[in-house]
Amino acid sequence: MSNNDHISEQMHATLKRVWGYESFRTGQEEIIRAVLDGRDTLALMPTGGGKSITYQLPALMREGLCLVITPLIALMKDQVDRLRRMGISAAAIHSGISYHQIDIMLDNCVYGDVKFLYVAPERLATEAFRLRVERMRINLIAVDEAHCISQWGYDFRPSYLRIAEVREKLPDVPVLALTASATKIVTEDIMKRLRFASEHIIRTSFARKNLSYAVRHTDDKNEQLLRIVNNVAGSGIVYMRSREGCEQIAELLRNNGHSATYYHAGLPHTERSIRQEEWLSDKVRIMVATNAFGMGIDKADVRFVVHYSMCDSLENYYQEAGRAGRDGKRSYAVLLAASDDTARIRRNFSTEFPPLDEIKSIYENICSYLQIAIGDGLYASYVFNIHEFCAREHIYGGKVRAAIKLLQQNGYMTLTEELENPARIMFCVSRDDLYKIRINRQDLDHIIRTILRMYNGVFMEFKAIDEREIATTSGYTAERVKELLKIMWQQRIIRYIPSNTSPMIFMDEERLPVQDIYISPETYLLRQRYMEERFNNMIEYANNEDECRSIILQRYFSDNEAVPCGICDRCLATRRQHAAADKSLNDKILELLKQAPLSARDIAREIKATPSAVATAIDELIAERKISTTQEGKLVIIE
Repeated sequence: MSNNDHISEQMHATLKRVWGYESFRTGQEEIIRAVLDGRDTLALMPTGGGKSITYQLPALMREGLCLVITPLIALMKDQVDRLRRMGISAAAIHSGISYHQIDIMLDNCVYGDVKFLYVAPERLATEAFRLRVERMRINLIAVDEAHCISQWGYDFRPSYLRIAEVREKLPDVPVLALTASATKIVTEDIMKRLRFASEHIIRTSFARKNLSYAVRHTDDKNEQLLRIVNNVAGSGIVYMRSREGCEQIAELLRNNGHSATYYHAGLPHTERSIRQEEWLSDKVRIMVATNAFGMGIDKADVRFVVHYSMCDSLENYYQEAGRAGRDGKRSYAVLLAASDDTARIRRNFSTEFPPLDEIKSIYENICSYLQIAIGDGLYASYVFNIHEFCAREHIYGGKVRAAIKLLQQNGYMTLTEELENPARIMFCVSRDDLYKIRINRQDLDHIIRTILRMYNGVFMEFKAIDEREIATTSGYTAERVKELLKIMWQQRIIRYIPSNTSPMIFMDEERLPVQDIYISPETYLLRQRYMEERFNNMIEYANNEDECRSIILQRYFSDNEAVPCGICDRCLATRRQHAAADKSLNDKILELLKQAPLSARDIAREIKATPSAVATAIDELIAERKISTTQEGKLVIIE
């Protein structure tokens, strides 16, 4: 057996043993083989294309640990949970974890048997990570959402540039970069910034052969939506732009006899989890949601995804529509487009690009809101309730998010997605004053001493703590620890933020005086240009009346070998037109033959159609036994 055959056999055996699959999906095997050969590889794969296997499987076939860099914390946690359920040791480091927990995880990666370490890109710069990474036995660096490293990409993140520094420390470790959206200029930039030894791109098809794309132009979206949910059986998702819209459409569906619920970021975390679980378990048929819903959702039998509101890009549309039909069965992705959609979304662009002075002002207000002093905050993370902030400052939420995005692209701060955050404390009094306070209760004195032994810097800034760890060390129950922390909070000994679920701000740079904040005009204009360009592509897709929709999507993602899908609304319309034309041609031939027997050449001479179309029509009529051929070679009608 050759070495190649032996490796192929190992790959398939691992796939079967760990995942239970008999065969690879398109492109997976080629990517995995490149990784096992030690080649730096850029893989362009569609959402839902099974990209996690392309780094997990080769890492399991080699000694050592796989470092996975991804900005998607929900995906990170989902992958770690899945790996652990399969009996594989995995860990994740992001802004929502205490320093103490991070230290333990990093030590486990150096000395223990951790097989996969997921890291948010902003954590690459921290001292704790940099000191340990060289001592880890890393066999592969997997970079998810790799387009974030390119300044030409639509979601550039400066923290991704630090991956090159990690590569310097691990010069012999191959890189697998993964993205679902990259133009030619972005792919070249990714390979350059990740310092590929040589250019190497593997593209997998973005075609979804079972997914029927359609656009419905209507000013009565409710009527069209009801028509779809009445005619398509099974589970579905309806995407909306606003929270209010989610609630209204869910009510519309329920009033018309459909089982529906809604999901958006304004709901409490527990409520969202319950609704998501009800939909996943088919207790509820239709989920009406903002784009906050979907990441990490593993429901294969979604039969339809309806976009009630137009997306601002084909990237987002393809990702969200692609949640339908992952089981390979016929499914539908429908975009509802009203006559005023384009103008309305274009008007929203002005809020997405506040003036540079407003961006600086929002930066200053955020830092004040989080109580970060000038010169402080480097690599620290803070719970950030954006809704509370916007209400207090009387600023539109979309403008704040846009400002943070531009601050992120210029390396100042990063807003993470919503996650479960640990409790945080900071002492309100100095260490000296703390000892002067007459604490009458022995429990309080003991808990204070325990915290001071376990955590450094609690007099300087908010520190993430773990109530369970404090409970173990102090000998109290976790409930008693929380009770004591609340008492100290009430006595103004500490400021205490209980564990919660919300987004966080990670400071990529210490807080600077507002006059020192520099937002690159090039970044600002580039982002503006890209946003318009992406939206224009979305409009072209919606307004297309001629071309297969699947071809448009595949071409957008640099897949230039696409063929018509045959099942989208455009392909079906073309087929109907051809059928009508064929029927008309057949009728004309029959009319001629009623007058007299004719040869095929005579018929072609009499009818305005191509000889091949005439020949096809004659063959159809013969097959249908409507006409036959005489011994003289003439065509006659069968009576």
